This record gives sequence, C-alpha cells and structure tokens, in this order.
Amino acid sequence: MAVQKINTDEFLQLAKTYPVLDARSPGEYTHAHIPGAINFPLFSDEERKVVGTAYKQESRQTAIKIGLDYFGPKMRGMVETVEQLVESRNSSKKAVHETAVNKTILVHCWRGGMRSAAIAWLLDLYGFTVYTLSGGYKAYRNWAIQQFERAYNFKIIAGNTGSGKTLLLDALAKEGFAIVDLEGLASHKGSALGALGLGPQPSQEMFENILAESLVNAKSGKDKTSIFLEDESQRIGDLQIPNSLWYTMRKSNLYFIDIPFEERLNYLTKDYGIHPKEKLVNAIIRIQKRLGGLETKNAINFLLEDKHKESFRILLAYYDKYYKKGLNARENLEDLMTTIKAETVDTRKNVQLLINKLNEWNQ
Repeated sequence: MAVQKINTDEFLQLAKTYPVLDARSPGEYTHAHIPGAINFPLFSDEERKVVGTAYKQESRQTAIKIGLDYFGPKMRGMVETVEQLVESRNSSKKAVHETAVNKTILVHCWRGGMRSAAIAWLLDLYGFTVYTLSGGYKAYRNWAIQQFERAYNFKIIAGNTGSGKTLLLDALAKEGFAIVDLEGLASHKGSALGALGLGPQPSQEMFENILAESLVNAKSGKDKTSIFLEDESQRIGDLQIPNSLWYTMRKSNLYFIDIPFEERLNYLTKDYGIHPKEKLVNAIIRIQKRLGGLETKNAINFLLEDKHKESFRILLAYYDKYYKKGLNARENLEDLMTTIKAETVDTRKNVQLLINKLNEWNQ
C-alpha cells in the first residue's frame, strides 16, 4: 500500500489509535508539537542547520545529497525503533496477531515535505502502512488556531480566590459534565502563588495545541451542549488565552460561587501554607508593585514569624479587590452572572448547589 497523504482532521482521528512520528528536529519538537506525538527526527538540530544552510546558499540538490549522507546510516536503526514501538503498543493492547492494521504509522514534519516523505518512504518500503499529514505541522497549527474561533457554549465557574473552583471543575467532570481545565493545561493556578508545587509551564504554542485538542475532545456532558471552564484572567502565569477564545469566555454565562472570606482564607492557608517560606516570599515580591510597599512588608514579615494566615489575609484581600475589578469590567454582567451562596469550601456540597442551579435553569 502506497504512502497516503491525509488532511488534519483525518490525521488526528487516526492519531487516537496509531503512533504519530514527528520527523522535525529535537529543538522544533521541544518547542511545541502535536500532543501525543513521538519525536522521530530525520536530522539532529545541527544536521538540520547544515542542510538548511546548503539549501539557501548552494542548491536544493546539494542539500538533498548532504541530507542523504545523514539519513543513510540511520535507516536500519529507524526501522528497528519503529518495530519496537509498534510491538510495544500491540503488546500493551494484548494484540495476538501482527496484521497490516496494527502496523499503521503516522508521520509528519514541518510542511509535509522531504523529511516526512523520506521516513514515510523507508517505513512503507519495509512494510508499514504509512499516512503523512498534508501540509505538515504548519497545517496542524492552522487547525489549532481555528478551534479558538469556533462558537462555544461555555459555562464559567467564577468566584474569588480560594473558592475551590478547580475542585469544582473536577467534581463536574466526575458527574459527567464536559470541562476544560485551563490552569491544568497551563501548569499554573493564575495567582502570584500559582506556580508553587507545579512543573514548568509549556511554551505558548504548546499550550495552544493542548488547549485546542482539549476543546475538541471535550465530550457533551449531561446538559449535552456546554463546556465548563474556570473564570481566568487572560494571562495564566506566562501564558495567554488566545484572544478569540477569551472574547467568547467574556460573553459567556457565569456561575459565581460566593463563599465567606474567612472560609476561603482557611482553605488558602491550608493549601499554600505547606510550601517553603522562601518560595512564598519570592511570590509576594513579584506582585509588590501592585500590592504596595507596606502590605508587601507586612505580608512577608507575617510569613517569617510563622503567621501564615495573617500573611495570606493580606494577599486574599488584594486578590478579592483585583478580581472584583475584573468582574465588574464585563459587559452585561447582571445578565450573565448567577450567584450561588455557599457556606464553606466543600466541593461535594458546592457542586450539588451548582447542579441544582443548572437544573432550575433547564426547567
């Protein structure tokens, strides 16, 4: 069976079942890639640079010859690596017989050009069923950006800092509702303390890739049409929610979980008080211009005196003011927002309050 070029939608559908090999260099892959793809570079970063320079400064033919010098010695190792990959995947799925179906491989490079074509040719020659992505990763990126411009029926979980909004999203997912966890995808909880206990954030491009696929993969939940998101500033740490998606979020219905200050303060103290003082102090310093010199000094001194709750009291008051300002900046807020009174940060109780409110709206 000859190598087949397919469009992005077809490629991503097959990617749910079969391995995706990203033929770009390690540096390109590390910056951003199709979620779930495996880096399978035709050239190293240095080799790619040499080939690219030859292409620009000499000729296409010279670049191809140099590329073949790099490619030739790697051929056997590439085939054996893909064999092992397929065998491992088939074994994990308890496959009994080796067939053409379970030897299917997907390959792409930057623009669907020579790199993916070379690897696809080799694997096809050896007997794999191979599909390549028409337009390559560049076409995928266009697809990803298009997802942010679609019409969505979002329901936004709103609430002041310390309201347990992310926990509510998780609880909604367990109840069968469709969610997209923006903070989880961004590896950041949004506030000055938001990076504590989490890994590094992805690149902006990678964030957009995983966000686009999360939107597409969000299944219709119990209400059949909506996706729940947490109310966010456009920036989450160093990342930014794409403009078109952000505008859709700002025009969506909000469900504001209204929890007393002291209850949220207790929750915040328990949640963040476990982190090292040095990291907490550094986080406070990052917002000192907005927090103010005196409040910054007081918040840090309370931490150094092991009075975490009093330190967080200052921060929570600041974030309440900041959040209220952003909330009131929304157009048509009175029409969009539904307030749900809650006594404590109790996820089990609060998700039921939210579901009851949703049911009222649907009656």
